[in-house]
Amino acid sequence: MNVPVYIVTGFLGSGKTKFITDMLTDEGFSEGERTLLLCCEEGEEEYDPEALKQGNAVLVNLDDPKQIAGKRLMRMNREHRPERVIIEYNATWLLETLYAAEKPDSWALAQIIDLVDASTFEMYLKNMRKYMADGLKEADLVIFNRCDENSRKSPWRRAVKGLNSGTRIFFENLDGTTDDGVSDEDLPYDVKANPVVIGDEDFGTFYLDALEHPDRYDGKHIHARGRAFRMEDMPKNCYVFGRHVMTCCAEDIGGIGFLCQFSGEAPKTNDWIFLDAKVEKSFSPLHNTDAIILIEEKVSPASAPKEELVYFN
Repeated sequence: MNVPVYIVTGFLGSGKTKFITDMLTDEGFSEGERTLLLCCEEGEEEYDPEALKQGNAVLVNLDDPKQIAGKRLMRMNREHRPERVIIEYNATWLLETLYAAEKPDSWALAQIIDLVDASTFEMYLKNMRKYMADGLKEADLVIFNRCDENSRKSPWRRAVKGLNSGTRIFFENLDGTTDDGVSDEDLPYDVKANPVVIGDEDFGTFYLDALEHPDRYDGKHIHARGRAFRMEDMPKNCYVFGRHVMTCCAEDIGGIGFLCQFSGEAPKTNDWIFLDAKVEKSFSPLHNTDAIILIEEKVSPASAPKEELVYFN
């Protein structure tokens, strides 16, 4: 029998303890399963013994990453025989520490949830990017809490999607409402123009928005600067039109782009080009989901832009 493991990560003060307490007391989530709750930091809020009792949870505090090394998790599993494990994880320990720990074979990762305090997000992303990005890159669900009218939801959403395009994102507002931030999208280019001109600094925004909202671009024409890439198993008469992106740090550089169909001669690999193309919503084998496909209309040589890398923040 598999034991589901839920990891709730985030910086100190991001609301992890309250979130987990709500998990334990939510009748829709808890049905009396014997729960092992591992708390990997001493937070600002303590667990209510009554909530632990209601959630049939035993709390084990760990105050040093070395305490999850060796066979300690194996011993705790034998001692408590959990039917479910919830881990309140210290973001500064980095998830690789937990991944590397020896765990029972029955433990199966069910979900990673990253909680973010909206009031400190930009500060941490700027000054502690390695630690902030660690959870965001792995999370199945990212929740920004304590949002107000000054919260910059759209750029925050793009920053997170740049690190982890598949995650779900929700914003919890101070007035008790919740939204996904999509309605706040403030695209830096005119999506109603013909063609839609994608500035060099806006390529990352275009990429993420087109992945999430391919309908928005279906049938439109775009003009953008990028590079032509070739990949294995690419459909015939196609290249990838895209850019290189830095997702986390200087050592973490990858590529983004969309398939582009051509009828004449393909641009040379890695060449910078100006591309005029028609956009069609279609299944993209590059992304293995519905996205957009570019139909080349005109290509001309281009020099490299002032900033060759794309940044999502």
